[in-house]
Amino acid sequence: MRHVIALDVGGTGMKAALVGADGTLLYEARRRTGRERGADAVVESILGFAEDLRAHGITHFGEPAEAAGVAVPGIVDAEHGIAVYAANLGWHDVPMRDLLSARLEGVPVALGHDVRTGGLAEGRIGAGKGADRFLFVPLGTGIAGAIGIGGAIEPGAHGSAGEIGHIVVRPDGPPCGCGQRGCLERLASASAVSKAWAEASGDPEADAADCAKAVESGDPRAQEVWQNAVDALADGLLTALTLLDPHTLIIGGGLAEAGETLFTPLRAAVERRIVQFQTLPEIVPAALGDTAGCLGAGLLAWDLVDRNTDRDTDTDHDTDPTEVST
Repeated sequence: MRHVIALDVGGTGMKAALVGADGTLLYEARRRTGRERGADAVVESILGFAEDLRAHGITHFGEPAEAAGVAVPGIVDAEHGIAVYAANLGWHDVPMRDLLSARLEGVPVALGHDVRTGGLAEGRIGAGKGADRFLFVPLGTGIAGAIGIGGAIEPGAHGSAGEIGHIVVRPDGPPCGCGQRGCLERLASASAVSKAWAEASGDPEADAADCAKAVESGDPRAQEVWQNAVDALADGLLTALTLLDPHTLIIGGGLAEAGETLFTPLRAAVERRIVQFQTLPEIVPAALGDTAGCLGAGLLAWDLVDRNTDRDTDTDHDTDPTEVST
């Protein structure tokens, strides 16, 4: 049975799958990255995991994977297959595509940025299916974005398009690790809400999920923390919407798990900020959850197979100009 290998590498764990030609998840597995052992150990964990997945495919589906796709965090040079930098994993300039291809007996490998890869899946088979322009924004430890255009994700000229989390929404706000103050992710990410609610509630163990529950129960302190985050998020999204004019805005990540506790006030806050020349997009929750990155990696791998097939077909159809048909 035809299949590809899909890997989604996070800061502490990896999700993987063998994905059929119709997008079916034929096999799923998870492992730790082993980052406490250093960057080289993380790379070896990825390579070993991929090698085991290839062996599983041969044993259970009768043939090796046709390609592999891997999504990684940090700065990614997808064109050259290099994982440039990831603070959480400690690596610099890892030639991930070449290393994986060598470990997988030479099969082609596609490398992608984790958020953009997740956005690819949400756009093609998830909440953005059918929208030719969308913006995918996961609200997790930080905030990033993926810009979907015509079934593909726009990487930008230097591979950093979609970094919506570093739009400054409160110029006098808290300092951000990027060097600015008042970045969106310092005010509206799940980690930012957790920090604000821990301080407001006096419970150092409280997190964003606890804040959402307190909002639902009518706690005024939680409602203030929540609304501050929603207002900051709406301000950041308005900037993105003004620039991109998407049909659909897909919100994912841990904060989106609050459901309508988030989406009802967020839709209202964005609508209040829309002016005459702007069009309010549909604002919807992500559909694929934490499988988006893995599914997106599978899509990258199948896209690679399709491109190679098309190239081979074009080559087969080429005619030697020195040959004359008789």
